[in-house]
Amino acid sequence: MRFMTKHETKNMISDALSAGRKSLLEPEAKALLSAWGIPVPKSVSGQWSVVSGLKDVEPVLKKLIPPFVLKVISPDILHKSDVGGVVVGLKNEKEIEQALNGIKISISNKAPHAKIEGFLLEEMASKGVEVIIGGLMDQQFGPAVMFGIGGVAVELLKDVAFRLAPIKRKEALEMMKEVKGYPLLTGYRGMKPVNIKGLGDIIVKISEIISELDGIKEIEINPLIVSDKGIIAVDARVFLK
Repeated sequence: MRFMTKHETKNMISDALSAGRKSLLEPEAKALLSAWGIPVPKSVSGQWSVVSGLKDVEPVLKKLIPPFVLKVISPDILHKSDVGGVVVGLKNEKEIEQALNGIKISISNKAPHAKIEGFLLEEMASKGVEVIIGGLMDQQFGPAVMFGIGGVAVELLKDVAFRLAPIKRKEALEMMKEVKGYPLLTGYRGMKPVNIKGLGDIIVKISEIISELDGIKEIEINPLIVSDKGIIAVDARVFLK
């Protein structure tokens, strides 16, 4: 599927709301991020590959570089890892076939009523510091943006900072400095410093998305992996009003 424009993402959100949906599917959420210049994992056509079964896998593998990640796509599954809906580190077609079967079995046991729309096949992101960036529409204060350290542990650590949106890069950099895990970004214990300016730009873009796109209640990138080599939004969720 080709990249979307910002205008097309507005239509996508409008269509989802008209259909009575409460959230975007992950491929749709990543299409939105791409339209705003936020990097997502490489897939066919530079964006994503949705496969329904093994028959769709072979042509996809010719265009991607292993290792791969396979994820279930379902409007009924919020946390994929909780139901065995994500498998990482896949190297070839045989491993993908095993992962497909494993995900289907796991979901049939843990989320039997979930509707499966397909499976997202992507290149696996390189390691780095995991952060979370989010935007939300607060009923009292309006649009706000959030930044934190921790990835999957963010709910435990609660190491986050907030600002009313939209913001500029200077404010984004100030947000990063407020969290306790900021040294992880600047080169903690021999680690290489990450691209802090680029990370600030993405915080700004999320603040713009939540401020400018009607219909979005909350948007979250978790994790966003950042290193000295680059930045990539590994997982994304968009909840609608």
